[in-house]
Amino acid sequence: MSSPGVRLPKVKVLGSYADVDAAQWDALVGDASPFLESPFLFGVEALGCATPETGWTPRPVIVEDDDGTLLGGAPGWVKTNSQGEFVYDHGWANAAQSNRIPYYPKLIVGVPFTPVTGRRLLVKPGLDPATLDLVHNGLLAGLQSAAEDCHGLHVLFNRDHEADWLAERGAFTRLQFQFHWNNDGFGTFEDFLAARFPSKKRNKIRRERRDTAHFQITEGTNPTPEQLSTMHRFYSWHCQQFGPWGRVYLSEDFFQHLGATWGHRLHLVLAQDGDRPVAGTFNVLKDDRLYGRHWGAVADVKFLHFEVCYYQAIEACIRRGIQVFEPGHGGGHKYRRGFEPTITYSSHWLADPRLHHGLREHTEREADAVRAEALALKDR
Repeated sequence: MSSPGVRLPKVKVLGSYADVDAAQWDALVGDASPFLESPFLFGVEALGCATPETGWTPRPVIVEDDDGTLLGGAPGWVKTNSQGEFVYDHGWANAAQSNRIPYYPKLIVGVPFTPVTGRRLLVKPGLDPATLDLVHNGLLAGLQSAAEDCHGLHVLFNRDHEADWLAERGAFTRLQFQFHWNNDGFGTFEDFLAARFPSKKRNKIRRERRDTAHFQITEGTNPTPEQLSTMHRFYSWHCQQFGPWGRVYLSEDFFQHLGATWGHRLHLVLAQDGDRPVAGTFNVLKDDRLYGRHWGAVADVKFLHFEVCYYQAIEACIRRGIQVFEPGHGGGHKYRRGFEPTITYSSHWLADPRLHHGLREHTEREADAVRAEALALKDR
């Protein structure tokens, strides 16, 4: 029931992000993850990267007032597989199949190909508490409506407070962890080494850097179209190393689109051997965070991955005063280079009660193991 004087907002389930006003959507995003902003999120659909043909059918949910002003939004997509999500529920799908329970299609709420944490229930800033509550509930109702022809609803890489709110409404929470780098006020890279590592490991990292010192390495924002074209070749090469799991979803046109609209956000690190580009990484900046996204090289050169993806980015964070560097999902090699385990969350409903309750019990046990492993790594 609505509070006196508060109008019920309108909830809509749409078939394309092109049907959403980009400026109003970006106002919802505010200081949240850059990958929720229209240049990225709307761009992956508009430029053919996330479409039904690639396994991503757009299904955004919005909440409006009577004047058509956007009050809330959630980035929904219908999926017929689990590729490009990074929550790794393939085991869940196999368990469902072995018990003759349908698992696909499913509705996910998140950003394609991007395992970056952030809010998933976007709400216009400055709303009074009563309207805020209505918008949140409207978004949830809209997502449930959007999932009516699906066998599950999955909110990926959301914040802990969102996961708690959704758990109060019937979802169960799955925990994983990533490795993030945190800036503890370091003045130089050597300060970072001294604070995080014993002497033996400091010397090992210095040796790794010396072994790649003959490459000419450049880093910075506002990449040129030529640099973006080179980076896309590296990204494509890297994806192709993983066979059927390494599909090249993001096109060169999309990279160039981001360069034209987001140049100040894009942070590229490129390595050359003489005049020949040999490796690079594609990062995104927003506020006090750096997000590592894509890497590639023309050959497997020992230690070059660590220099281009991690050490150069850490130096850039120290120089720019950036507080957190999220280099992506997975990778114990990140831990051995000063990145710390950080818990991530996702929220799930399954249409079949047997599957829902069974997976909820499984994720409760899994969460205990995830917390224990993350704590052990931090203590170590």
